[in-house]
Amino acid sequence: MEKSKMSESINPLASPKGVKRLCELCQKPAHLRCSHCRVTFYCDAAHQQADWNSIHKKACELLIHIRAPVPYLPLKADRDHQQTLAQKRLEQLMEVSRAEARVQVVEGRYTESLPAAQLSLHCAIDLYGHDAVELVPAYLLLAEANMGSGSLSKAQSYLSQAEWTVLKTPDCSQTVLLELHRNLGRLHTFTGSYQSALLHFANYVYYASEEFGLNSTETARGYFMMADVFGKQEKPDIASSLYSQVASTWHTHLSELFELRSQRGAQGEPCFDKAQCAEVDQMLRVMLEAHEQQQQQQHQDARAHPARSDSLPQAAVLSHSRAMLWFLCSNSSKALEFGRKALDCIQQCEQNSLAESIQSLINQAEDHLNTSTLSGSSPDRD
Repeated sequence: MEKSKMSESINPLASPKGVKRLCELCQKPAHLRCSHCRVTFYCDAAHQQADWNSIHKKACELLIHIRAPVPYLPLKADRDHQQTLAQKRLEQLMEVSRAEARVQVVEGRYTESLPAAQLSLHCAIDLYGHDAVELVPAYLLLAEANMGSGSLSKAQSYLSQAEWTVLKTPDCSQTVLLELHRNLGRLHTFTGSYQSALLHFANYVYYASEEFGLNSTETARGYFMMADVFGKQEKPDIASSLYSQVASTWHTHLSELFELRSQRGAQGEPCFDKAQCAEVDQMLRVMLEAHEQQQQQQHQDARAHPARSDSLPQAAVLSHSRAMLWFLCSNSSKALEFGRKALDCIQQCEQNSLAESIQSLINQAEDHLNTSTLSGSSPDRD
């Protein structure tokens, strides 16, 4: 639906006594509401459009059942059932808004993600109260979105709330601690406090290795963030070493998943959700770009461009990883694109042990595309 067809003016004087209609985004007095759900209000058309672009187009139907007045039910059993149903819908809305905000943040659409992240926080407060540790993921998501959009003071405020909540919760999960240190490290990176950033990322690596193992992809995520800081400190050798470790960890993990998928003989459901796929692809892309820049610099320094290079396998490993990732995310077109790039890289190397594996992936991606074309179905999933 177009936004213009979903907006209607409201008269504040027509509201029930004691009821104030406030904007969904800024909490100022509202003058408009969504004409479909009729339970979401806005101060102006700009805020309605921003909310629609971020989350309301997916949340509108759910909000009708959550916010609309409930008729009185005389039987306690019916009231209990209604309350349970309302709580489940609120939990669903919290997850939907959090997932949507997560995708938008990973894709760099920080300002667009703010309404979705804010709705996730409001749902969490309604479900758990103002002091619960369950609010921390929403605080961290809002902090990350505000960092990306340049509102560092707001990001710091949300991180302070998250940190205080964690300190009051001795049995806080490792996952929450990981995300807290990741975001604190990112904030210090934004402000140029690189030593503090490295400390938080080192804590991230410590908790991740305890929870998931030293060679896990979660631990590799911490090394990736540390490498970014070392790059900003103009320590390319340390950054390159960490990137190599991250690349190796992800290549091993994706190779194992690809092997399992190949053994089943069908593409099946994606192994990663949209946000996870975008985040992993972003890491692999950043490492590949850093590698290519390093190679260009080395060639310029040497005033030569050798036809064969021992460093090319790294480009092949990263391109192969991206190809496997997109294949596992059911996007055969991108799998084929990066698979061919990996094959080009590996064919220029004396050590081409990956050639057979890369060719196998290319063959499977081509088979899936051909099968989809013959059946008339869409070859790829978004």
